[in-house]
Amino acid sequence: MNRRELLFLLSSLAALGPRALARTLEDPARLYDLPPYGEASLLYFSDLHAQAFPHYFMEPPNLIAPKPLMGRPGYLTGEAILRAYGVARGTPLAYLLSHLDFVELARALGPIGGFGPLAALIRQQKARVEAEGGKALVLDGGDTWTNSGLSLLTGGEAVVEWQNLVGVDHMVSHWEWTLGRERVEALLGKFRGEHLSYNVVDELFGDPLFPAYRIHEAGGYALAVVGATYPYVKVSHPEEFTQGLSFALDLKRLQEAVDAARAEGADAVVLLSHNGLQLDAALAERVRGLDLILSGHTHDLTPLPWRVGKTWIVAGSAAGKALMRVDLKLMRGGIANLRVRVLPVLAQHLPQAADVEAWLAARLAPHRAHLLEPLAVSETLLYKRDTLYSTFDELVGQAVKALYPEVEVVFSPAVRWGTTVLPGQAITRDHLYAYTGFTYPELYLFWLRGEQIRSVLEDIASNVFTPDPFYQQGGDVSRTFGLRYALDPDAPTGQRVREVEVGGKPLDPNRRYLVAAYGGRLQRVGEAKAGHEPKPIYEVLATYLKSVGRVAVPPRPNVRVLGRNYRVPEVRG
Repeated sequence: MNRRELLFLLSSLAALGPRALARTLEDPARLYDLPPYGEASLLYFSDLHAQAFPHYFMEPPNLIAPKPLMGRPGYLTGEAILRAYGVARGTPLAYLLSHLDFVELARALGPIGGFGPLAALIRQQKARVEAEGGKALVLDGGDTWTNSGLSLLTGGEAVVEWQNLVGVDHMVSHWEWTLGRERVEALLGKFRGEHLSYNVVDELFGDPLFPAYRIHEAGGYALAVVGATYPYVKVSHPEEFTQGLSFALDLKRLQEAVDAARAEGADAVVLLSHNGLQLDAALAERVRGLDLILSGHTHDLTPLPWRVGKTWIVAGSAAGKALMRVDLKLMRGGIANLRVRVLPVLAQHLPQAADVEAWLAARLAPHRAHLLEPLAVSETLLYKRDTLYSTFDELVGQAVKALYPEVEVVFSPAVRWGTTVLPGQAITRDHLYAYTGFTYPELYLFWLRGEQIRSVLEDIASNVFTPDPFYQQGGDVSRTFGLRYALDPDAPTGQRVREVEVGGKPLDPNRRYLVAAYGGRLQRVGEAKAGHEPKPIYEVLATYLKSVGRVAVPPRPNVRVLGRNYRVPEVRG
């Protein structure tokens, strides 16, 4: 990291004086030196998705908002997000926040995240807080156990072992439940921290499975942490994973948990949430007594706290890109002030946690050849995040069509997790698992009528573009290949999708089309193709990549967006 980059980063992240700045320029490790502040420090990360190794992750080029929510945190990208937070283009913080100049910054600053660098940073910050007499809590915002190769191959156990090495105090959950209830409960038995949730209850009797909150003493004050599990687990994933459980959003139950913590003596209440930024903002307006919400699920990063009513909201990034340090100055009855710092997990600029690296090497050893096998080289940028389209999903469509040429339409789930492959970089199985690491990865072939395809597209658009956060479910818009359409995000429900074409011809509502899909339940709507044996999508991709050796996927968005300036980047090696 050169002097100019450090100067920008320091000015953006930590208002240091000239003397401290000079020392940091001599020693980049001082980037993470923060003077003491307040009585409690929350070391918070979210949406790691079990990414064990340093990797690249580009932020979305587009986040299309319902018109009433335009300009809010969570819907800012590119120049807009840099402008909103006063971040200079071409700086390390811009590398975390925006897709602009991504490849150049990735090559200059190196990969982000990984179990070793993130563990080292957490330990470093915790030790410094405690040495200064403060209280440090390590908080995990959920979506940590699943969606990577190492997670799939160890049933999530390796990730729990990492949490224990790091010393996670509390966690919440969402994708963890796709391991199945029995497996989740077994892994929680090995987790040395505590899973908090006000809203995971017995479906029949309503009895809670976990403590709703825990109170910690900090400098003579009492700080409560309340946990919130993603409320739409049963809507988003096959119901067999969570039979007998309810995750429903329950404002009354949440208010009761906050009130109980206050009655027990809590001066301040923090909600460790996996609701998503927009839903958390809506809760802040409806639930009394929440001083701070640490918001996960939507993979947003807020360098400055967002004030909604009387509640501060801080979003914790994703993919191991950053550790959020939230320092609290407490008072009787609440939080007097807070300091938020984004600590970038720049893997090449952090000290190693030797024991974590040794543990990871041992865990990887039996799987190294499988996970790190080069399958092909990408000549163009492969990325996942965007409201409507990604080059990785384009690659999936090409692979499915190559192996199953009779398929007319391919649906890919629009999950927010994944990774990024730079031009000239080899694609490994670990990359494929990062993109497609479902516990239900089978690729199904089935028949849908044109009318059903249009209905599916409308239902997805309704979930994503409703202006009411209480009805937003799932991720971005499911990707399609072999199909084109126009989208009006501001149109009424049932009228957002127009001009649908399949294979260059208008969609026939009465004709049957052969559809391929994975990572969801769409196949249940259609009629299965006779004789097709479903295979995991990552195996389909591996077969295709080995057969071609090199891939070039220039962006070809298949959705025309009405009323928005929709663009995607094209980057070649």
